[in-house]
Amino acid sequence: APEKRLSIHQRNYHKTLSEALLVKFPATGWLMGTAFLTQAAEHFVCERPPAAPCIAEYGAEFRAYLSQEPGSELAPYLKDFVELEWCVGQVAIALDHPPVAAEEFSGIDPDILPNTFLTLQPGLHFLEARWPVDELMTLYLTDTAPDQFELTSNNVRIEVRGARGQFHLSRLDKAEFTFRKSIAGGYSIGDAAEFAMESSADFNPGQALAVLIAAGFITGI
Repeated sequence: APEKRLSIHQRNYHKTLSEALLVKFPATGWLMGTAFLTQAAEHFVCERPPAAPCIAEYGAEFRAYLSQEPGSELAPYLKDFVELEWCVGQVAIALDHPPVAAEEFSGIDPDILPNTFLTLQPGLHFLEARWPVDELMTLYLTDTAPDQFELTSNNVRIEVRGARGQFHLSRLDKAEFTFRKSIAGGYSIGDAAEFAMESSADFNPGQALAVLIAAGFITGI
């Protein structure tokens, strides 16, 4: 019967999309259990089918959806952890662009520099979390299972840097985080510096810019 033949395609459709989500969030499965993640994926596929033809892009909305799934209330840090895993996945598939050499900044008029906009490496993401979820991610990556682990609510600002399957997690202070995230968000150097100095009067914009240049984070002026 046509209905039975169609049901085969329906099952394959749901299975393919569910597996695509499970592959994107293996650390979340480790944290919450495979049963929780599988159930959430199956519900998500039924309620929110893909809106684009590329299956690799599917799952961006799954991050917020997970924090609404029954059982998520037992882990108040889940939303931050899922966001971090998504960032890791995004930077790990990014490709580095040629960085701007320090010499290119020497020709910029100091009066114009504050109004200059920069492009940063695509493998850079910035996450401000209410929980130190980078510690949980480190446990997952190192396959460490301590007898007891206490997670205390504490605001952390995490920079995720990666390319070609590699990534690195770093914590930044509030001013440095604000400066870099503002630059990445399309603000000028001057505006980003002002935002950062609101966080800390000791913030040094020149030094912060020099660190970005030396790290090879800037790809366009």
